[in-house]
Amino acid sequence: MIELRNLNKSFGTKQVLKNINVKLEEGKCNLIIGGSGGGKSVMLKCMVGLLEPDSGAVFYGNTNFSELSIKQRKTFSREFGMLFQGSALFDSQTVEENIRFPLQMFSTMTPNEIKDRVNFCLEKVNLENANKLYPSEISGGMKKRVAIARAIAVNPKYLFCDEPNSGLDPHTSTVIDELISNVTEEFKMTTVIITHDMNSVIEIGDNIIYLHEGQVWWEGHKQQVLDTTNDELYDFIYASKFLKRLKKV
Repeated sequence: MIELRNLNKSFGTKQVLKNINVKLEEGKCNLIIGGSGGGKSVMLKCMVGLLEPDSGAVFYGNTNFSELSIKQRKTFSREFGMLFQGSALFDSQTVEENIRFPLQMFSTMTPNEIKDRVNFCLEKVNLENANKLYPSEISGGMKKRVAIARAIAVNPKYLFCDEPNSGLDPHTSTVIDELISNVTEEFKMTTVIITHDMNSVIEIGDNIIYLHEGQVWWEGHKQQVLDTTNDELYDFIYASKFLKRLKKV
């Protein structure tokens, strides 16, 4: 389980995170939603050590990640898998080479074991025989699937996804959601997803955290979110303020 305790983060005079206290469920898809500038990405970056909170702590089980040294964090972060918004594949490397990269960096596997692991991960994302293709030769949806394969290559305990459906059509977005949900369940990972995609929230939101103006405004799961009585969350989901403005036109 990941737990954030009394987390605060400011940039200059602007406080972006305000006393965040949340528990992210183990072995589940935890979705962090909210409007632009609400603190979602900052919260994620604090969780993985890309940003330092001003106060508070991030716990992974009984480990206080915030108190670890840089060397200890590098070792601990081998348990992290990252899926970036733009896929972040190496353009000069093939699909296979992209997936091999973290295995060569962080594992003690032999070349044959690495090859087997690459093929296993490609099979999990339904990209068998795509080994020799380059990122420029595949679609945006395929790039995201390669990025998922790379993220799970080292068999991480925690998977972090930043807007995994950004720039994808609805059908491909659904495919990516299903893949993330399936690998979360199969590999018993704790997955944290930053998203604006309400289809993702409804389909795979085992645990949902809504941030509003840097605060935890609502928590629940996909069966509850559509029936919310929280005004700000309702406006975010249904864009009711926008719809009201249209009615006045």
